[in-house]
Amino acid sequence: MTPNDRSRWIALYVLCLGMLMIVLDATIVGVALPSIKDDLGFTQSGLAWVVTAYLLTYGGCLLLGGRLGDLYGHRRLFLAGLAVFTLSSLLCGLATTPAMLIAARAVQGVGGAVTSAVSFGLVMTLFAEPADRAKAMGIAGFVASGGGSVGVLLGGVLTGALSWHWIFLVNIPIGVLVLALTLRLIPAAPGLATRVRLDVGGAAAITAALMLAVLAIDTHPGGFGSASTAGLFAGAAALLVAFVAWERRSAAPLVPLRLFARRNLSVANAASVLWAAAMFAWFFMTALYLQLVLGYSPTRVGLAFLPGNLIMGALSVVVSARLVMRYGYRKPLGAGLTLAALGLALFARAPVHGRFLTDVLPGMVLLGVAAGIAFNPVLLAAMGDVEPHEAGVASGLVNTSFMMGGALGLAVLASVASSRAASLGNTVAALASGYHAAFAGGAVAAILGAALGVALLREPRGAPELLGEPALAEE
Repeated sequence: MTPNDRSRWIALYVLCLGMLMIVLDATIVGVALPSIKDDLGFTQSGLAWVVTAYLLTYGGCLLLGGRLGDLYGHRRLFLAGLAVFTLSSLLCGLATTPAMLIAARAVQGVGGAVTSAVSFGLVMTLFAEPADRAKAMGIAGFVASGGGSVGVLLGGVLTGALSWHWIFLVNIPIGVLVLALTLRLIPAAPGLATRVRLDVGGAAAITAALMLAVLAIDTHPGGFGSASTAGLFAGAAALLVAFVAWERRSAAPLVPLRLFARRNLSVANAASVLWAAAMFAWFFMTALYLQLVLGYSPTRVGLAFLPGNLIMGALSVVVSARLVMRYGYRKPLGAGLTLAALGLALFARAPVHGRFLTDVLPGMVLLGVAAGIAFNPVLLAAMGDVEPHEAGVASGLVNTSFMMGGALGLAVLASVASSRAASLGNTVAALASGYHAAFAGGAVAAILGAALGVALLREPRGAPELLGEPALAEE
């Protein structure tokens, strides 16, 4: 390996460390919420905003962040987003009131969105060779898809061993390190801003639409089907229609609508929505089952996810790229999501007095294998279908699809679980039954994602086309 090769791989690990910080913060607070509630005096309804404030700005700004990266340079936006994220993490860790924590979490979401939206574009720029690109995207894909479950693990350990403050403060030294190494290892590249202006109208419309959608999904005031929730969804839909109309007339659109005519990009984004719903069902619903049904402590919940995380990481780094290079997109995606469905089906029968070895570990192993091989083909299919100067907006689309799919899937499945438990009396057995219904719903989402990818993704005719520039593909 030449020094240049070494520096590229080190640069990838630096990028992944930055990406991991962002992904972690969507889930790391989950097991710490009870401690945050007691320490800062949150009301039960106010506590939800610790999560919602982050998701709201994160989901709303992903597409904008990706386009800004295309216009002003991916490295520049990565550094800016990471700096905002790191400083807001400090404010989160030092928060002494509910309002301060919620405001800092909202700013964190903006920084996280910008950083995430340009990350995959930077990876595609660093690695041009098909085999190297497949391996690099496998590693990045592990961070993007598996970071949520790592967040459950780390959140449990930090909260149990130290305090909830450290789930945020740990970002400070990591963020400073990533900023310094990014400046040293990743070359700056000019954006398109000298030739193309930012589509301000489109940016405002889609950002507002996504924020309203996240707000409706995450809070669903009055419950799904209520007038208030329906109003939020209607507002999001109206803004989305306005966005599409604006983009059709714009000389320099935020999201060129012609991108959606590229089959693999559209199918990969649709599959990401379903895959994310299944993934969020895994690491959110399983954490609740372990805590509220089996009585696990936060630290023990985190450690329960460790086998799946280790398997996921090993397969993402070592095996996933080889599978894509040998079999293309469809087979690894189909096999991975089918295994995810089987893992969730096992959790759908986990009993009230379940044992780790027989009732938890098998599902964790299957889901770890699934996540280790399924996300890479989705990512490569989407990112390999666009020109290099559109990598930022494509990365933003993939991130938005995954985030919105996870948020919508989790909201729907949590509502199903809650309704079923309430109808059975809210006993421990009723809670378990509710989680069973949610796991079953996640399994259905995984199967649908597998079917969609296998049926509609186009396989490339050769390895260079598979992982490089957009190319001719099989019909």
